[in-house]
Amino acid sequence: MSPPSTATPRRIAALALPALVVLAAEPLYVLVDTAVVGHLGSVELAAIAVGGTVMSVAAWFGTLMAYGTTGRAARRFGAGDRPAAVAEGVQASWLALGVGLLLALLGLIGAGPVAHLLAGDEQIADAAAGWMRIAAFGAPGLLLAAAGNGWMRGVQDTRRPLGIVLGANVLSAVLCPILVYPLGLGLTGSAIANVTAQTVGGLLFLFALVRETRALRPIPSIIVRQVVLGRDLLIRGAAFQACFLSATAVASRFGVAAVGAHQIGLQLWFFAALALDAVAIAAQSLVGAALGAGDADQARDVARRVTVAGGVAAVVLAALAAAGARVIPGFFTPDPAVHDQAMILWPWFVGLLPFAGVVYALDGVFIGAGDVAFLRNVTILSAVLGFLPAIWLAYAFDLGLGGVWAGLGLFTFGRFVPLVWRWRSPRWVVLGAAR
Repeated sequence: MSPPSTATPRRIAALALPALVVLAAEPLYVLVDTAVVGHLGSVELAAIAVGGTVMSVAAWFGTLMAYGTTGRAARRFGAGDRPAAVAEGVQASWLALGVGLLLALLGLIGAGPVAHLLAGDEQIADAAAGWMRIAAFGAPGLLLAAAGNGWMRGVQDTRRPLGIVLGANVLSAVLCPILVYPLGLGLTGSAIANVTAQTVGGLLFLFALVRETRALRPIPSIIVRQVVLGRDLLIRGAAFQACFLSATAVASRFGVAAVGAHQIGLQLWFFAALALDAVAIAAQSLVGAALGAGDADQARDVARRVTVAGGVAAVVLAALAAAGARVIPGFFTPDPAVHDQAMILWPWFVGLLPFAGVVYALDGVFIGAGDVAFLRNVTILSAVLGFLPAIWLAYAFDLGLGGVWAGLGLFTFGRFVPLVWRWRSPRWVVLGAAR
């Protein structure tokens, strides 16, 4: 068997393909959920757009937890210390539980005010708030699953997460249409299905952790180090959330059809992003293991391979999206006004994907290398100087969804150029079991 850090195409595929299914499962479920709710009406579709964007804050924390844990665990695994790698997962799970409970409480308290702040219509805001109050209960399970994914990826085990995530999301995908339509629960049924998937997934990851080790007590010093070392990912993630929350708020001001189309485009963008992140997940694990083992040449080889793979995969997705431009929006809603609005943002969606594929791959390389301070700075500058000014100017000058998605274009290119430059430099290659 190849050493843990060997970046053969077969090993990259062995890590990336199961990760692809895991990454795609959640956004695919969200797409199914959006399609189910979209047939209730435009107000319900707009409500889940607002509510889903707010609840993505919990998913953002989960991504931070998974990525940070993967990098730390991978370096220890590459250095030959699997128990230490698993211990990172134990402490990350304690952190996940605490943060998840806090987010659930904040979701219950703040659902109403936040929904009314983001939505431009009272009916949409009320519906979104009701959905969020139920969906908030899924936050602890969501974060526990993220921590579990993180340490398993760090030890290069992507098969167990595959079974857990698929099982939980298939259960929820079956529940959603049943609860929404035959049982007549509408948006409430959608929220219950979400909570079910997230809670079941979190419990299954906890069970896997207990089977792996009996050293389960919390160690505050390690948790604090994880929090401190994860601060750059947190700040970087905050920039993303500010951008996407602002985009939804601006799209809501352009009307129900516009925000419905934006929800479709944004969920497809998230789906493509997480699907492309499968190669980046392999990069995190392999780059971290190579650097932990002191193999700088192998780390550079992984970076080169995943950058090319990310770009090629994104071109394929862009071609599929272009071919389905007139068909795909109809899967989510029969409303012709929403279809017309979707055609405004579609050229942006298709044209940006190839560049985004390279960006996501390099994100994985630098997270695996622990070079997250650079990622933080690039993301903040791209948001402050590109995305946010563009979408608020779109609102001020009534530029519609085209203006909103032009901002996304600036955000993408503002990251693409410096990340490629960093990739070609030696500054991210730092050897050792920890950074």
